[in-house]
Amino acid sequence: MKRFSLFTILLLVTGALCGCNGPYRGENVVGADEFVMDSHQIAMGKFSILDLQGKNIHSHLPSEYLNEYRDTIHEDDVLGIMVHHPSKSALPGSIERISKGRGYPVIDGAITLPELGTVCVAGLTLNEAARKIQDEYMGSLTDVEVFLKYMDRRRKRVELAGLVAVSALPTDGKLRLWDVLAHAKVQPSSNLFASYVIRNGKFVPVDLTRLLLQGDMSQNIVMRGGDKVYIAATASTHLLVMGEVRRPTSVPLPCGTLSLRDAIAAAGGIPYTGDRRYIQVIRGGIVNPKVYTLNWKHIVALPNDSLLCMPGDIVYVATTPLADWNRFVMQLLPTYTGIETLAKGVKNVGVQVGLPGN
Repeated sequence: MKRFSLFTILLLVTGALCGCNGPYRGENVVGADEFVMDSHQIAMGKFSILDLQGKNIHSHLPSEYLNEYRDTIHEDDVLGIMVHHPSKSALPGSIERISKGRGYPVIDGAITLPELGTVCVAGLTLNEAARKIQDEYMGSLTDVEVFLKYMDRRRKRVELAGLVAVSALPTDGKLRLWDVLAHAKVQPSSNLFASYVIRNGKFVPVDLTRLLLQGDMSQNIVMRGGDKVYIAATASTHLLVMGEVRRPTSVPLPCGTLSLRDAIAAAGGIPYTGDRRYIQVIRGGIVNPKVYTLNWKHIVALPNDSLLCMPGDIVYVATTPLADWNRFVMQLLPTYTGIETLAKGVKNVGVQVGLPGN
């Protein structure tokens, strides 16, 4: 069930009580020029939108978040190992079978390998551990090659939640956010605006829309153990289109923004009863709402990226004066018809009733 602000509810109730749908003419009403300026800020991305919403979240991404780091093997890590030898297959085969099964857990800082026994690997990188194992095997096998990877990490892994296909991925000092989202099979239709990354209990200022849909690699941070990624559902953020439109509706904003033209189109457009001189976008809470008033001429003349809506906006189309008059006539007509029928009836018994125009 969607939640609407108190201001939205009051707007609906007021419209119902008044029996009309005129433009809002209270305080803080601004024109198309300010809507265009704010749209340019919206186009800058997630954190500019949050700033317009009054949510002051630190948006500076530290440069070190993009740097790879030296990652070492820790207790309770589980390693996958592959050994290649040009002529012998028995040893590589047995190592691979164990690797595909339970893997090689790090216990007391070491792993146990066929024909080698215990090999201490704690504190080494994967490449360093691979070279150490390779050197150990060189005593009995020449031309042997060893490859290592993480199969699981209890302490150094990224946890995922929401609309994802996997719940965790191991880090290795090189794993980046793009790779995490690819492994998690995140769909572009997911609500990337409402999705987020947390590190050490704080939001990481990355914009997933810029990363996935615009290919902005400045957002492609290197992941660390303990990071958490949440992917939100499509309809987590939305705007309302109401008033004199064909289908008043709630429109999801999975990318955090939508052009005013597309918002009106999602509601079926404006019928002839809509007053195209008064297309209003209501932004903010009930205490201090900001109301933009635009003319249809602005929407036709200006490009889409100059007229942008954001989550929580209400697009409100007023009625024409003619529409209000027509509704008044339609409400009056049943009463008038009833009086006319009564007049005709009483005339039959000799009583004269005066009707308008008679």
